[in-house]
Amino acid sequence: MTAAPPPAPPAEPPPITRPSLRRSRTDKVAGGVAGGLAEYSGIDPLLWRVGFVALTLAGGSGVLVYALLWLLMPAGPRTRADGVPAEPAGPRSPVAAFTVAGLLIIVGLLVLVTRYTDLDLGSRGFLASALLVVGLGLVASSLSRGRSPRGGLIAVGAVLSLAVLFTSAVPEIDDEVGGIGDQDHRPTSVADVRSTYSVGAGDLDLDLSRLDVGEVDTPLEVRVDHGLGDLDVTVPDDFDVRVDVEHGLGDVDLFDQGPDGGLFRGDDGDGDVDLVLTIHSGLGDVEVSRA
Repeated sequence: MTAAPPPAPPAEPPPITRPSLRRSRTDKVAGGVAGGLAEYSGIDPLLWRVGFVALTLAGGSGVLVYALLWLLMPAGPRTRADGVPAEPAGPRSPVAAFTVAGLLIIVGLLVLVTRYTDLDLGSRGFLASALLVVGLGLVASSLSRGRSPRGGLIAVGAVLSLAVLFTSAVPEIDDEVGGIGDQDHRPTSVADVRSTYSVGAGDLDLDLSRLDVGEVDTPLEVRVDHGLGDLDVTVPDDFDVRVDVEHGLGDVDLFDQGPDGGLFRGDDGDGDVDLVLTIHSGLGDVEVSRA
C-alpha cells in the first residue's frame, strides 16, 4: 500500500498591483488631478483638493503644483458606456517632459547667471523666461502627432502669465528689503532716524512726530522699502515734507489730500524742505499724516 502524496502547498496570492498614476476621467473638477491622486494613493480626493487650496492660500504654490501635475500626469483610459475600456488613443507625446526639462534648465541657468555675474534679472525676468519656455512647448505640442497634454501646458502658462502681470503692476523693491512681521519705529531725535526702513512682509508704523525741526540743518532724507502690508508714517506738524511714492496695489493717502506726491507744508513751515520721504510699496495701504 503506497503512502498518499503530501498535500500541495497553498497557492500564493497574486501580487497587489498599484494602479498607474493617471488623471481621473470620472472624478474630476479641473483636469482630474486630485481624482487621479486619490485612485493611486487611496486617500480621499477631497483631502487632496483641500491640500492644494491650502498651498495656494499659504503662498500661491498650490496652483503651480496642480498645473505641473496636470501637465505631467497622463489622462486615464477612456471607457465606453458599458464600462469596457476603449482602445488606447495612441502614444503619448514627449513634449510635456521636454518642456518641463527645458523649464528647469532655463531657471537653473538664470540662477547661476544671477549668482555669479552682475546681471540682476529680478522676478520678472525669471517669470518671463519660464513663460517663454512654456509658450515654445505649446507650439511644439500643436505640431506633435502624439497625444500631448495641451491643457496642462495652458494651465502652467496661465499661472505664469498672471504672475508676470502681478509683478509688472508691483514696483521692484530693493533687494535688501528684509524682515517678516510688523515693525514699529519711533525715533526721538534726528540722529536716531535711519536713512532706510525696510520690511519684506508686515505692517510698518514709522512715527517721526517727536523730531524737532530745530535739529534739521539740511533736508532729512528717509527711504521706506515696503513689500507687503500696510504702511503708516507720522511726521511733525511743523515739518515741510516732500513725499515721493511709487506704489503697486492698495490705497494711498497723503495728509488727507489724496495719492499724489509733492511738497506739503507744515503749520509753521517756512517753505524750505525739512524732510524728503521716498516710499516704495508693493501691496497694501499707505498713509502719511501729521501728529
